[in-house]
Amino acid sequence: MTMTYRVLAAVLAASLGAAASAQDVTLRLHQFLPAQANVPAHILDVWADQVEADSDGRIKIERYPSMQLGGSPPQLIDQVIDGVADIIWTLPGYTPGRFPQLEVFELPFISPDAEATSRAFWELAEQRMMDTDFAAFKPLGLWVHGPGVIHANRPVVEIADLDGLKLRGPTRVITNLLTDLGATAVGMPVPAVPEALSRGVIDGAVIPWEVVPSLKVQELVSHHTEFDGAALYNATFIFAMNHNSYNALPDDLKAVIDANSGLEFSAFAGRTQQDYDAPARDLAVTAGNSIVTLTPEQTEAWRAAAQSTTAAWIAEADAAGIDGTGLFAAATALIAKHAVSD
Repeated sequence: MTMTYRVLAAVLAASLGAAASAQDVTLRLHQFLPAQANVPAHILDVWADQVEADSDGRIKIERYPSMQLGGSPPQLIDQVIDGVADIIWTLPGYTPGRFPQLEVFELPFISPDAEATSRAFWELAEQRMMDTDFAAFKPLGLWVHGPGVIHANRPVVEIADLDGLKLRGPTRVITNLLTDLGATAVGMPVPAVPEALSRGVIDGAVIPWEVVPSLKVQELVSHHTEFDGAALYNATFIFAMNHNSYNALPDDLKAVIDANSGLEFSAFAGRTQQDYDAPARDLAVTAGNSIVTLTPEQTEAWRAAAQSTTAAWIAEADAAGIDGTGLFAAATALIAKHAVSD
């Protein structure tokens, strides 16, 4: 081998090595909504883009929306535990009873604001859930959406208007609430809502405004009910990474993941999700739909009726040995702290 050839070979090998190291890791992100929906487009993609940028391209995030890696939304949490996906975003309510402590943040009228409640969620998880409920995976973000709204094919103002109404609920806590209030609660993942509405399987759904456009709910029902003050309900979300996928990263890339995850990302996610409520609501206004915002006095009647749902959850959690009384006290105190500071 001539000296010139050896030099050229060394240069080529160095350049190939640099190209290989430019993208050291490919991580698959799997979730249940279409790519253009608000959470994927304005939260998950923002996170993934930032991780790619901060890693100087050494981390590549492949995004798989709408369950493109297979399975159904309730299987997402096992997919991240088993390594079918490296990262997932899911609604823990799709696996009822599996994450009992986080249900405290889904209780009625507990959340005045998605950002404050998301901050409280992450902090309480650090205190009580990381080594218990979440031990099988690495949480990257934990948050709640903005105020839950009733969307139905007939007006809902009084609690009695729920009688005989088949309403989709996203989680165990929320279907219990709807049942306690007199509705016929139907649990189902949110992607199933449009077909269920169009076929008359359900008469309506409780979802936040921001998800309405991706499901075209404003075209399928014409009545919407909002509440004064704290939300009728919120659903919780988990953004998580497979332990082995994380542990296989070199320390500098672990640092990139960590810097883009945690408390501030959770707060950003909750705030962003709630920010997209307003433009989605405008679509229902433009469609000429009826939107009723209950007065404080009207809302108080719902709040009083919902107290039995909260009391039953606390008693059930206490009986199961997970300190429902303490969880409720801690959650409400943290939410109040962040609601003031925000």
